[in-house]
Amino acid sequence: MMEHEIRTILSEIKSGKRSVDEAMERLKHLPFENLGFARIDHHRSLRQGFPEVIFGRNKTVKQVTGIAKRMLANQHNILITQTDEKVFRQIKKLNARARFYPDSRAIVVVRDKTIHGKGKILVVSAGTADIPVAEEALLTAQVMGNDDVEAVYDVGVAGIHRLLSQRDLLLKARVIIVVAGMEGALPSVVGGLVSVPVIAVPTSVGYGASLQGIAALLGMLNSCASNVTVVNIDNGFGAGYVASLINRL
Repeated sequence: MMEHEIRTILSEIKSGKRSVDEAMERLKHLPFENLGFARIDHHRSLRQGFPEVIFGRNKTVKQVTGIAKRMLANQHNILITQTDEKVFRQIKKLNARARFYPDSRAIVVVRDKTIHGKGKILVVSAGTADIPVAEEALLTAQVMGNDDVEAVYDVGVAGIHRLLSQRDLLLKARVIIVVAGMEGALPSVVGGLVSVPVIAVPTSVGYGASLQGIAALLGMLNSCASNVTVVNIDNGFGAGYVASLINRL
């Protein structure tokens, strides 16, 4: 439940438009609702500014739809990550506005379109193979209330001139997400060009010695660019979330 919804309920009680019993019925599942297999945190938006996000992997279709149904009843924005079209077909039955993004394997239902971001979030990928993770970061940032989110793809260090041709765009960003696999060098290069936070996302893209993203992760953690911070391997969602927090400041 969002802060403005609670304020509305309290105002309606004060004005006599809503009884105390009606308000209690509306609020009785706060701060969380126990479904047996999940405890939905309906206070997440109130505490942190964003509703709870559903991680779809390793959950059954019934579990994901059960959680989504209760969140929809409480007017939350819905973001389901690491999911598939089978789940989407069931979510679509719950809400016709549901959209599936196959590149990022995410489902979105936007209920609250309030814009919170104060500047541009730029998502940069080193290669085309990194786009699915980059798209998850981009989509997360959009759902979290940022209307100025832009992407620049396939500008890795193997052709550094491609990145440098986007320097004007880099300098306009308030926070930059850089997604890269292989050796993970791109965030350090971007960090050296800008004066804003750079969130590095290592991906599991690469040949055998990349060790499913560990090489990129270690490279990013050892970056000599002081404005670079790192999230986990393939965690586009985490990068988009943190970028949204930064862009609200």
